[in-house]
Amino acid sequence: MIRQLPARQRIRKALLILAFLSFPITMNFLSPYVVIDGAMGGVLTGSLVMFGLMFLSALFLGRLWCGWACPGAGMQEIAGPLNNRAVHPGKIDWIKWVIWVPWISLIVWLVFQAGGSARLDLLYLTENGVSVSEPSRFFVYYMVVGVFILLAALVGRRAGCHTICWMAPFMILGRWIRNRFAWPALRLRADAAACQDCKVCTQNCPMSLDVNAMVQRGHMEHPECILCGSCVDNCASRAIRYSFSSGK
Repeated sequence: MIRQLPARQRIRKALLILAFLSFPITMNFLSPYVVIDGAMGGVLTGSLVMFGLMFLSALFLGRLWCGWACPGAGMQEIAGPLNNRAVHPGKIDWIKWVIWVPWISLIVWLVFQAGGSARLDLLYLTENGVSVSEPSRFFVYYMVVGVFILLAALVGRRAGCHTICWMAPFMILGRWIRNRFAWPALRLRADAAACQDCKVCTQNCPMSLDVNAMVQRGHMEHPECILCGSCVDNCASRAIRYSFSSGK
């Protein structure tokens, strides 16, 4: 018998699939290349604004974007049945930083070379608000989709989030700053005394985190946690909950 997902998780997965279906429209607003192309001409692009908003949102919402609204996450949710194997986050999480640091450094250098950003163009390289508007862009679209799905199929759950995602570091840094100052923000809380040690939370974590160990420690912070709430909604003893509170 196929087990029905909790209602909140059905909504979350539906939102992620809708985000993926809208990717032909939104691709340029999430594109690492569009930022580079704009930087060469001194243009603040829509994608750069989006990445800035992701960083700002993480100051209060952590990586909620990754769990509820990211098209890349939608691709991997669809590819999930191909390989539901848990990955080892600590072994591969560094890969996205190897991509992100040179990328950001290149953008800063290009802006400096262009004499600074001179104008804002949210629709840069995007005609009529649609990213995939001509045949050549379909190639880029299918290449991005193919890489994310291939990683999910070959490596395991959300492998793209762990390895090649250029968006995640913005939110990881935002949450790191939030945790340093410990201001109120969306986070997970756990009651170790209520835990039955069934490890269902760990089994259902799409990011392959050892949630059970986090519950036992009473510390639910992890840079790869996407606040999807799978652990919250699958815990029969209600040992985990959402909380908008300080880190103290």
